[in-house]
Amino acid sequence: MSTTLLDPVEHHTTSTTPATRLRTTMAACRVSFTWFGTQKTLTREQKERAAEAFDAEGTSLSAGKKLLDTTHPAYRVVTAIRGKIDTFWRSLTLPFPEAGVRLIRHDQVQDFAATMGDFRVELEEAVAQLDAHYDELKRAAAQRLGSLYNRGDYPETLVGLFGVAWDFPNVEPPDYLVQLSPALYEQEQARVAARFEEAVQLAESTFLEEFAKLVSHLCERISGEGAENKIFRDSAVGNLTEFFERFRSLNVRSNAQLDSLVAQAQRAVRGVAPQELRDSQSLRQNVASELAHVQSSLDALIVDRPRRRILRQSPGGAT
Repeated sequence: MSTTLLDPVEHHTTSTTPATRLRTTMAACRVSFTWFGTQKTLTREQKERAAEAFDAEGTSLSAGKKLLDTTHPAYRVVTAIRGKIDTFWRSLTLPFPEAGVRLIRHDQVQDFAATMGDFRVELEEAVAQLDAHYDELKRAAAQRLGSLYNRGDYPETLVGLFGVAWDFPNVEPPDYLVQLSPALYEQEQARVAARFEEAVQLAESTFLEEFAKLVSHLCERISGEGAENKIFRDSAVGNLTEFFERFRSLNVRSNAQLDSLVAQAQRAVRGVAPQELRDSQSLRQNVASELAHVQSSLDALIVDRPRRRILRQSPGGAT
């Protein structure tokens, strides 16, 4: 049986709210990096020497030096892995109103941890390769920095100075509060509930903004005069298809209108290959027409969103 955007990933009763579904089906997830800093602030004496060139006071000058060439191929590999990790984490999770924390589905936790373990090994191997070029990088820095070069700025090895860690922090009130202070426990329950209400709004905003951007981009490439001559990458369609899958997986059914628009866009491009859009004017016109309706509704939804948020936050307000 084919999966549609309206097929729930998990079974929920209609009586549960989006915030409750989020709270009961997802866990807090945090990813953190250890990263060797390649920038270092100049010492007071160095600032004063640099300020002389501008006839300025050293205390009025903010300056730093670059310890390593971050354009070196080995360093680029290390930073690329960090980018892959961050993209992977965000693709599986929803935002949460706490710095560094996102929400992941319970049934994704095990696979997430396994993939992160693979990323950690990949990062360690890339750092080992970077360390093999460390002497070369230091020599280049000494030539580039001149008198600003300080051997003490450089550790013996880069191994262990780049790393990634992940954990699943508890965002729920601790059970012991029930015995210590029932009133405080209720306050904490209310605070966490409000956090998940905000998380629903953040998720909805994230989906809405990304969806609008993807639809707008594809519409612009395939509609209007001369559309057959406009160059667009396969990713213009592929990214939209990936969005559909992520939306199906992470959507908490907080906005029926957004659900409907995503389903409409999915129908418009289902089974359509990028090359077919390039080759067929009639297909471009049909898809562009369908997506134009979606885009118009999305624009109205985005404009209406601030008003809807105010209504939700007002005492007794509802949408």
